[in-house]
Amino acid sequence: MAVLFADITGSTALFDAVGDTIARQIEQEWLEQIKGLLPSFEGRVVKTIGDEVMCVFPDADNAVLAASAMQAAVVSRPPLGHAIKLHMGLHSGDVIAEGDDVYGNTVNIAAYLTAVALPQQIAITGSTYAALTDALKTRTRPVFRTVLKGQSDESIIYQVLWKLDNPELTESFFSTRQQPLVLSDMGGLLIRYADQAIHLNHSKQAITLGRDPVCDVVIDDRSASREHARIKLEGMNFYLIDRSINGSYISFDNRPEISALRREVLLDGSGRISLGRTFSENPSNVITFSYDRRSLFRV
Repeated sequence: MAVLFADITGSTALFDAVGDTIARQIEQEWLEQIKGLLPSFEGRVVKTIGDEVMCVFPDADNAVLAASAMQAAVVSRPPLGHAIKLHMGLHSGDVIAEGDDVYGNTVNIAAYLTAVALPQQIAITGSTYAALTDALKTRTRPVFRTVLKGQSDESIIYQVLWKLDNPELTESFFSTRQQPLVLSDMGGLLIRYADQAIHLNHSKQAITLGRDPVCDVVIDDRSASREHARIKLEGMNFYLIDRSINGSYISFDNRPEISALRREVLLDGSGRISLGRTFSENPSNVITFSYDRRSLFRV
């Protein structure tokens, strides 16, 4: 099958701008718009994940044509008159089918491409490009290289040029310049505290840390604020966001301890977190984090 994910760019800002009720109505109208387009391309909706929709198609051609139609539709007919932008990822290959749902590495790779695609972009893998008819191949261009999950060699990722005439298209130096690799799918983040083990990934993108019993990780220490910090996924990276009075302290493996007070810190490896107390103060409530090497995008 060909698996396509489509996601609304900047949905958090949309909810802040128009309010929860209107934003949800925009999402619902957009979803109905997609459902109306799919039969023409032999596609169907598998599931929705927040403001993201997952669809499947029998082949790459239908999926690329459907993705292009979706992009054109939100430009020509903005849901409730509000302009939105979509970023999309598409990959074709073997899937595991269970009832109406599908799983497997093809799904994970399509979700990864969605995360790295820019607003109004449709990103497809090289193998999906190879499966397209010659006419559709002419409507693509290579944009970056990466190492896909489960593969050891570099893969070329292509962009579908769904606008027939786009004078604003940025000139690409892909063919003449060796660009750095785009960050690959390094997996999710595993958070451990006491007897808790929490996996942060595409399905669970954020947790709260603090003294309040409603937090996902509850720290019984008066030096920790009630809602002390959050850990969240943004694109391909995990961040600790401190919102406390006494600060958060992060000890990365093989690196000096750093502190965070009302700011974000990239959790780019493994290590320990202490809320409100430095590690030199021998805190008893230490949270550990490390990469979960399974796919970040398993859905």
